[in-house]
Amino acid sequence: VTVGRPDVRGRHEIIKVHTRKTPLSGDMDLEIIAKGTPGFTGADLANLVNEAALLAARDGKKALSMSDFENAKDKVLMGVARKSMMISEREKKLTAYHEAGHTIVGMNLPQTDPIHKVSIMPRGQALGVTQTLPNEDMLNLSKEKGENFISFLMGGRVAEEIVYGEMTNGASNDIERATDLARSMVCNWGMSEKLGPINYTKGAGPMYGQESVTFSDETSRRIDSEIANLVHTNYEIAKKILNDNVDALHRVALALVVWETLDAEQIRNIVAGKDIGQPVLTKKPTDTPTPPAGTVVGANPMFGAGKPTPA
Repeated sequence: VTVGRPDVRGRHEIIKVHTRKTPLSGDMDLEIIAKGTPGFTGADLANLVNEAALLAARDGKKALSMSDFENAKDKVLMGVARKSMMISEREKKLTAYHEAGHTIVGMNLPQTDPIHKVSIMPRGQALGVTQTLPNEDMLNLSKEKGENFISFLMGGRVAEEIVYGEMTNGASNDIERATDLARSMVCNWGMSEKLGPINYTKGAGPMYGQESVTFSDETSRRIDSEIANLVHTNYEIAKKILNDNVDALHRVALALVVWETLDAEQIRNIVAGKDIGQPVLTKKPTDTPTPPAGTVVGANPMFGAGKPTPA
């Protein structure tokens, strides 16, 4: 008997069970935690609660807060925060613009999940992250949503080009994921109008008594062309969005340099041109350069994110 992973309602109930004997602060919203953990098993959620409790205890808190859960989730998904990492001011700003690019593009697409948080705090192998939070678990992916997500992934690279006029390796993971998604849309899901509703998965091996699909060199070239066109078209959409909203791009990036992490409300206020003040503590910039890197964490297992990373 195969037991599936819990849906958002199941995760909510599991988290309630694991926190029933734990003091919670007034800002706690277990529903948001449940929405942001698709793909988590019951054991993963228990570990998340334990991590949050440990973080709260280290800070001398008597009750768990949303920030404890957010930091615990970031640790589970991406690794321990590298607070002592030496980053030059230029690299910090470049990462901030990269993540701001994802953020602004995501906020201007109809089928992108709402932006939940953006951070330039280094974790694991990434120097920055943009997190989305779906309103509900997604079981099916529409063509429009897939295209929007490719544009979203391209937002970081486009922002770097607009502001710095150059390309860096910081978008490598974004490009890989955008290409993989485009390939799935064309080859697996029949979302190419030119190629039609045909599965072009080549070399997958026999499955369910059927041989793998074979096709001509010409068809192979058409497939490659459709994949490239899908990525390039949505890259241009991301570029138009950022050129049309360049002032908001600058505001979010510069706020990230100061705050390092912004939540959804802060982002909305910044984009609207409102002043969010200054953080209580700010870090002084350092001078040792580090290669830029950023990532998009969509709370969506279909896009290859939102699942806990094995230790």
